[in-house]
Amino acid sequence: MKLKMLTRYIVLFCCLVSMPLASMSSADDWSQWLGNDGNSEWNESGILTSFPENGPNVLWRADIASGYAGPAVVGNHVFVADYVIEEGENRPDPSTRTQLKGIERIVCLDAASGEMLWKYEHPCEYAISYAYGPRATPTVNDGHVYGLGAEGHLCCLNAETGDVVWSKELKDEYNLTEAPIWGFAAHPMIAGDTLYTIAGGEGSVVVALDKKTGEQKWSALSAENQGYCPPVMINAGGVDQLIVWHPESVNGLNPENGEVYWSVELEPAYAMSIIAPQQYEDFLLVTGLQGSSLLLRLHDDEPAVTEVWRGKGIHPDHNPPVIVDGYIYGVDVNGRLRCIDLERGERVWESMATCPDGRPQSSTTGFVVKNGDQYFLANELGELILAKMSPDGFEEVGRTKVLEPTSFTFGRDVVWSHPAFANKCVYWRNDKEIVCISLAE
Repeated sequence: MKLKMLTRYIVLFCCLVSMPLASMSSADDWSQWLGNDGNSEWNESGILTSFPENGPNVLWRADIASGYAGPAVVGNHVFVADYVIEEGENRPDPSTRTQLKGIERIVCLDAASGEMLWKYEHPCEYAISYAYGPRATPTVNDGHVYGLGAEGHLCCLNAETGDVVWSKELKDEYNLTEAPIWGFAAHPMIAGDTLYTIAGGEGSVVVALDKKTGEQKWSALSAENQGYCPPVMINAGGVDQLIVWHPESVNGLNPENGEVYWSVELEPAYAMSIIAPQQYEDFLLVTGLQGSSLLLRLHDDEPAVTEVWRGKGIHPDHNPPVIVDGYIYGVDVNGRLRCIDLERGERVWESMATCPDGRPQSSTTGFVVKNGDQYFLANELGELILAKMSPDGFEEVGRTKVLEPTSFTFGRDVVWSHPAFANKCVYWRNDKEIVCISLAE
């Protein structure tokens, strides 16, 4: 056992020391949802360009409890949120809240061995649909870990020790009778000294908190339902803008005080505002279900927008696409991988490569991550696909099984968590384990 652990350390150490100096930066981390820059791009070099015949090397597997939240990786620490069910039975149904009692946790693991370094836990009763566990990936910033639980428990922890710096219950703070039916899911976002999070309630769909103390700086926006979409920061019209999409509209706010610069009506099906809007040059892309995708042009002389198209493009459930050289690459709600011309919103090609069993199915998930001139696609079967994509088409380079699907939905088992890419490895979880696999060249 000791020899196996030593071997794992040596493999990861060799990956680290072999990196060029230019790569030995924070770009090697995966500090939040969708990576350091929140754009699903992994910037490390020295990554394999094909899978070995027997698959890439598994460095470790570690037991964890259930949850949808993907891991965050910073330095030699892996942070992942989960839920230990103590009472009740999870019976996933999109329209029914499940009553459970359990322990919600943030677990810190050693990135080289998977050994647990610390855990933070608090009792938590669930009354949400799909009650597998937390949805939001921990956000790691300036030596601290920020977590958001499925019932609105927001906390700031010391990243080295797991000690609590501050915590609060969003439902209590903002007078909410219950969480959204599918739980609090908007990953906390930090800019400067401020943490921005989706809360809910009258005048507090989005709130800005002091990241060091948790004290409120301001709150803004009202909507019947706060939705599930994390706030994002962009720069356009000569100013920073906080973009918030709730189930009634997309909004550009002054991040200093919550003043609304502009607002565009956009109502997704089932109040499912989920995927964070994405800036590409002078465009802002919003993607959602059943015609709720929208492209806005950002003005260059003021914080304002003009609508380019709506109801076109790609319509994913909760898996964000990527935008590269004016083209969108992503998986739609039925599992089809598509390439879309961004400015026109028109389909260039589609592939069934990410569909379960090669056929479209409801609420299919597939995450796309760019690495140099290649892509890693994580499908809901727990397969990692290595591919080349361009407007000319899709080419599958390799495919390897990483995890077993453990979450049940629409008659099938799925993996609905986003992997993290760091240390020349992929870190991915289901409801039973988290695995680290070397992707070093």
